[in-house]
Amino acid sequence: MTLRLASYNVHKCVGLDRLRIPERVIEVVNALGADIVALQEVDRRLSPRPAALPRALIERETDFGILPFAPDGPSLGWHGQTILVRKGLSVTRIRRLVLPGLEPRGAVLAEIAQAAGSFRVVGVHLGLIRRYRSMQLAAIRAALSRREEMPTAILGDFNDWSARGGATALGPGFRLHAPGRSFPAARPLSALDRIALGPGLHLTSAGVHGAAPARIASDHLPIWADIRIDLPPAESRALINGHCGCSSMAEQKLPKLTTRVRFPSPAPALMVCCRCAVNRRRASSEDL
Repeated sequence: MTLRLASYNVHKCVGLDRLRIPERVIEVVNALGADIVALQEVDRRLSPRPAALPRALIERETDFGILPFAPDGPSLGWHGQTILVRKGLSVTRIRRLVLPGLEPRGAVLAEIAQAAGSFRVVGVHLGLIRRYRSMQLAAIRAALSRREEMPTAILGDFNDWSARGGATALGPGFRLHAPGRSFPAARPLSALDRIALGPGLHLTSAGVHGAAPARIASDHLPIWADIRIDLPPAESRALINGHCGCSSMAEQKLPKLTTRVRFPSPAPALMVCCRCAVNRRRASSEDL
């Protein structure tokens, strides 16, 4: 099975002309031809954080369903993030992840069923400071290690100006891809927007969407990636969770919508399990 994933930091729908025009953002999203889109900065910054990208506009002008990461308020997303899923795909579970950092950060997670098996997408908007980005990716790895093993893609605004690296904390099972320079939109200098693929996901093509009105609709350009989904062998799937699969770290069912993972500064501690050493933290979690 082949799908197109995309990520777009919409900058609260404020373009480089300083005008807030959500219709331009929707035009860009539709032009991506994606099946799943991770969006960042979809809500305004100040409480109660109303949606900058109107829900009704998405429902009226696109073929996407909006995952309910903010079911009880005026926001569209969780910490400004949401995931749009093409109608016809079956979402079986979603999760909000609370991440450590100097400023409030979170990630959004969706598990999607297909005929050959399930796969997972995690949308991220990482911090500006390298140490906290590393802690946030380690927290995501810890949260994934407590979930069912399945092919996983982590995509979004990594806020990393380095030419390579940036995902070491996810462990050896993930491969980081930067489709191209995406920021700033008018004259891109850095590949801030990236995608990390775990076992079972294979990149076939990727790129940065720079056609009008993308170069003015936001301060970022969106990225896209075509991936092929294969069910990996058991020994490769273990890398998704960062451990050898031994019985003392058996998978647990987590019954909540929000996962909170806290690490002491400056970095998470290591716990040793049988034949492998892995990053682990106990977390309360919440599934929808």
